[in-house]
This record gives sequence, structure tokens and C-alpha cells, in this order.
Amino acid sequence: MTQNQWSNPSQTASRQELRELVRSQLQQLLEQENLQGAKALLVPVQPADIAEAIEGLPEAMQAIAFRLLSKGEAIDVYEHLDSSVQQVLVEDFKRQDVLDIVDRMSPDDRARLFDELPAKVVRRLFLELSPAEREATALLLGYGADTAGRVMTPEYVSLKENWTVDQALAQIRRLARTTETIYSLYVTDAQRHLTRILSLRDLVVAQPDQTIGDIMTHDVVYVHTDTDQEEVARSIQHYDFLAVPVVDTEQRLVGIVTVDDVIDILEAETTEDIYTLGGVQSGDDNYFQTNLLTVARRRVVWLFILLVTNTGTTAVISSQEDLLEEVVALAFFIPLLIDAGGNVGAQSSTVVIRGLNTNEVGLGTALRIVKREAIAGLLLGIMLGVTVTGWAYVLQRNLAVATAVGLSLVAISLLASVAGSALPFLFKALKFDPALMSAPFITTAVDVLGVLIYLSIARQILQF
Repeated sequence: MTQNQWSNPSQTASRQELRELVRSQLQQLLEQENLQGAKALLVPVQPADIAEAIEGLPEAMQAIAFRLLSKGEAIDVYEHLDSSVQQVLVEDFKRQDVLDIVDRMSPDDRARLFDELPAKVVRRLFLELSPAEREATALLLGYGADTAGRVMTPEYVSLKENWTVDQALAQIRRLARTTETIYSLYVTDAQRHLTRILSLRDLVVAQPDQTIGDIMTHDVVYVHTDTDQEEVARSIQHYDFLAVPVVDTEQRLVGIVTVDDVIDILEAETTEDIYTLGGVQSGDDNYFQTNLLTVARRRVVWLFILLVTNTGTTAVISSQEDLLEEVVALAFFIPLLIDAGGNVGAQSSTVVIRGLNTNEVGLGTALRIVKREAIAGLLLGIMLGVTVTGWAYVLQRNLAVATAVGLSLVAISLLASVAGSALPFLFKALKFDPALMSAPFITTAVDVLGVLIYLSIARQILQF
């Protein structure tokens, strides 16, 4: 495969197809022990695509493929690898190979790796780091998990107000290869207090003899080291920043969080929310590469809770046994009603939980949102109820049963919408994760009350 083929990917296949082609050809070359061919194959490929290709290889080949990379390429590729693959490579590397790569990683990526590795391995690697990198890593690991301090990088460019543009550019050239980004610049005083910010564009278009104080921005947006990482992500998104500065309790600049870190944060937080909504305990490792016993342990907790809750439905049905024995047709529609109620409740809870996570709605708007969802649930119930009433009559030729089914569906839809929208707000007020009000939990709760409502309405209509 030539360099020209890679520079014009649209002429042959999509990027995804190209990545799969790289992986399959890489595996074939390694199986043939054609290491030179495999090495040549990877030369024009982007580090992120190489990482994906290595992840797709059998575990025994991953270390071999990684060793084909030059030291500079290896560092870039290693930072893109999934944490589980990073751990496998750590175990396979010779000691010096590990140290060379880990020592040259970005401090924030290194801290993330250390969070995933066994404590024994971390202690060994930490002691072998250079003093500067050890200090930088210890700084990040000292902050709480999921905070700005934990995900920031201490590699940034800081300038002084009295410097000229020429002096500032000289500083940028000196630090360009070691800093995370040069497009966002920060002005600090002698005590490292953050005073102003500056963009590279403003610096480049300024006159060489102008001072930084003449061209810097006066409005500074920053976050603190203990700011939650989701709030950091929202700040970067709101202001369209490439990076946001992080300050400590004394307003000293200690690091920055870049937009590429934010993408990782958003992916991790979204994954956690989706797992929680599905009733699966989230973990820091890759779900699909996790031991099956661990997977079962995470999932069984919620299933046990739902199993116990569902016994409430059984109890309600048992208490109405006389009615069901007399009018057996009522039992035919129980699955339809509880499924419909669960689906309506899941819809309401999903939109509210998403709104809470994005700050689109808050506790102050809870009453308005619940009222809105209640009206929506009532309208949905009427539309579904009319349809189901007609269908139930066609099936059973019993107007009383059909009417009970239709009215019950209206009431259940209303109940499900109110419960699905109100319970996440309640959890938020109690300082719990709103996503804990997941679709399975809402569905199960509505099942119990829905069956009770249905059989109570049926008893009244049938005058039983």
C-alpha cells in the first residue's frame, strides 16, 4: 500500500473500511512473520487508526505490532489505546521500554493510565519516572477523581504582562514541543496568579514591540481544581474554547483542560449514564473486555431489585383473584397495559434525565416540566385508550372489559408520565444521580400501580 493511497482515502473506501483493511493486512503480515512489511504498512497511518488496528489484533500480536513503531510514534499511539490494551502491553514490555513510553506521555494521559493499572505496577513505574514527571503526575493524582484537577495537564504556556510580543513568541517557540497547546495563552503575575488570557492569533497580528498587557483579554473564564469534570466540559462547550485554565484555591494557574480531554470526558459520562439507564452498574474499564463474572455481578444487582419489586405485581393480581376468575378476559390485557405504561414512563424519564444532565432544566423548573409531561401523558393515554378500547371490543365482544382497558390505559399513561418526570427531580434534590431513575425501575414501579389501577377500574365498571 503506497503513501498516495493513504493521502486520498475517498478514492478507494471510507475511513472505517480503511481502518479495517489496515487491521486485517497487519494481522496477515504478522502471521506471515513479515515484520518489515507490517512496519511499512503502518508508516502513513494516523496514530489513532494504528491504535484501533492494534486493539483489533489477537492479544498475542498486540505487543509485536506495537514494537514495530518508532519511539515517538509509540507514545502517540499508546495514548490512543484502550486502557485494557495499555495494561496488556505494560505486562509484555521490557522494563526500559515501559519507562521510556510512560515517562514521555502527557501528564494527564499518564495519570489516567495509572488510575487503570494495578497499584503494584503503578508504584514501580512511579518511582522510575524522572523527577519532573513524577512531580507532575503526583500533582494530578492528588486531586479527586472526576475533577478538573485530575484531568488537567500542567503543560501550558504562561506569559507576563510586561513582555513584548517578540519575547512572548520566543517563549512559545521554546515550549511549543512540550506543551499541550499553544493556541491558548495565559498571563500570570509573579506569584502565578491567573490575570488575563490571550489567543495566539491576537499575538501574531500584534506589533513586535507591543506588550502583552496591551493586547490581552480582560475577561477571564476559568475553573477550579475541584470543579466537576462535567462542569468543565460544559464551560468549554459554552464558550467554544480550545482549552480552559484551571486555578487552585489561591487563584494560581496550575493547569489547563483541553478540548480533546473534554471529548473523552463526555464519552465517559455518556457511557455511564447509558449504563445506569439500562440498570447496569458502570465501571471504568471496557465493558466488552471485562471478565464475564464481573459483568454478571454488575448487572445482577439491579435485576434483583427489579425482581423483588415485580413481586408487588404478583401480590396485586393475587389480591384480585376472585375478579379474574369471574372475568378471565381481564387477564388477557394485563401485559398490554403494563408494557404501555412502562414505555410512556421511560420516555418521560429519559427526556428529563437528559435535560438535567445538560442543565437544560433544573429543580426550579420541576413543577412546570412535570405538569407538561402530565398533559403529554394524558393526551397519549387518550389516543392510545381510544384505539385499545376498539381493539379490545373486537377481540372479546365485551363492552365493559373494553371500556375498563381503555380507561385504565388513560390513567396508567398519566401516572407513568408524572412518575417518569417527577422521580428524577426528586433524586436530583436528594443529591443522587438522576440516571438512577432508570427505565427498568420506572417500568417496574408503573407495572405494580398500573395493574392495581386496571383491576380497580374493572371492578367498578363490572360492579363486581
